[in-house]
Amino acid sequence: MVHATSSLLLLLLSLALLAPGHSAKKCLLTGKWINDLGSNMTIGAVNNRGEFSGTYHTAVTATSNDIKESPLYGTQNNINKKTQPTFGFTVNWKFSESTTVFTGQCFIDRNGKEVLKTMWLL
Repeated sequence: MVHATSSLLLLLLSLALLAPGHSAKKCLLTGKWINDLGSNMTIGAVNNRGEFSGTYHTAVTATSNDIKESPLYGTQNNINKKTQPTFGFTVNWKFSESTTVFTGQCFIDRNGKEVLKTMWLL
């Protein structure tokens, strides 16, 4: 676990050093996001305390229930200073009796596109 954490930290540091031209652009969470599996989420405005809300519609599930759009609530760190902010949010699934927590960071890629890198726990 320590090795994986060290490798991830080294990777993130390397990415930051490789793209100095993009570091001035601020990465914004607000808007619609679609992941590689087709799930989508919409994040509303981030207030001055870093709080936000929105909706999440998953494209994958282990239940036979109809998938429903579900609310999400979260916070972003120090919104006035960070160009690549970290954040966390929870989704309370409306079609099952479970909650998922996500944590991640917003990056600007080499093409100037905003990208979210996240981890989750169901």
